[in-house]
Amino acid sequence: MWERDPARAFLWWNALWGATFRAYGLAALIYYVVEADLEPLELVLLGTALEVSVLLAEIPTGVVADTLSRKRSIVISHAVTGVAFVLTGLTTDFVPLLLTQVMWGIGWTFTSGADVAWITDELDDPARTDRVLAASARWRLVAGVAGLLASGLIAWVFSLSAAIVVAGIGMGATGLFVAVAFTEHRFEPVTEHRLAEATKIFRAGLALSRGDSQILLVLGATVTLASGAEAVDRLFNRRLVDLGFPDSADTIVWFTLLGVASVLAGALALRGIEARVHEDGAPRRFYLYGAGLAVVGTLVLAWAPSVWVGVAGTFVVRGLGWSIIPAVATIWVNRRTPSNVRATVQSFLGQAESVGEITGGVLLGAVAQWTTLPLALTGSAGLFLLAFAIIARSRAGRVEHVTTAVV
Repeated sequence: MWERDPARAFLWWNALWGATFRAYGLAALIYYVVEADLEPLELVLLGTALEVSVLLAEIPTGVVADTLSRKRSIVISHAVTGVAFVLTGLTTDFVPLLLTQVMWGIGWTFTSGADVAWITDELDDPARTDRVLAASARWRLVAGVAGLLASGLIAWVFSLSAAIVVAGIGMGATGLFVAVAFTEHRFEPVTEHRLAEATKIFRAGLALSRGDSQILLVLGATVTLASGAEAVDRLFNRRLVDLGFPDSADTIVWFTLLGVASVLAGALALRGIEARVHEDGAPRRFYLYGAGLAVVGTLVLAWAPSVWVGVAGTFVVRGLGWSIIPAVATIWVNRRTPSNVRATVQSFLGQAESVGEITGGVLLGAVAQWTTLPLALTGSAGLFLLAFAIIARSRAGRVEHVTTAVV
């Protein structure tokens, strides 16, 4: 049945990926605070190690996907990431945890860009591709609820470590699904002069990214937004615990409930976007919505007078903002990119995110360590506002034609 419609396999893969990733994320973020007892700067440095590895590996692995195989690249990604997740659950020491983040980052880059390139080529239908990409983000979120509940139950009955290890095994098993269910009918691998062709693909992708005003706009906004995102993602748990979020045996239950509520809200938002994302200027408009929600939610979290106000801020920034922005950024860039460099250009988007998270993450982590969490989170909100302004003031993307030139 997947032979007839690759979109179905793609959506189910996104569901499996979303469930395992959410399961890992819930348990790991609490594990770092409750079991490993990491300091704020150490929490941010974990993210920095992850993003440095992504930054270094993103382009080579994107070129590999455009040169050899998008499907094989995704399978490799699951194998490497699954091992990294399992190893995370086997230690509480800072340096080994740092190394697992490096391994995860390398694994991540084998999927980054390859998945979008694969489904775009297999469907060969730009309008349908936009809808499927929006739907895939929603499937990830909805399936993420199952992952959150499973992870929370395992952590509550056994341990946070057990939940992380099970998520790693699930990530590896999802790679087997890709190997069996994905086809690759419309991609022609490079069989001769691979290094020369890989270099050519890289240069073509770089030229397109620099020459297309809309792609360049998204890359600039992504660097700015990501500069503030790392502090929010790594410090929101600590901020909520400081405000009075339960720090006891029931911690995992409360964070599970917050996670479920957030992903359901994000799924509803993406359902609305899915119905209108094909319209001219829609990616730009929805990107602004997401960035605006990130500003408001982060400020509320930073200066919340009580734990439940802080929870509301977290819900807005991580449940809504973080659900909308990556999905529409991917669609926006994908519209502008031809097949021969699609994975490479999507990798530039991932690299822009890594550059922002490395620079902003370290700076805001230091602010959190030596001043206060609210000040660091306020810095994040300021960067989100700058990203909003970059998109809002530019005319690029207000009206567009959904076509791509051959590079």
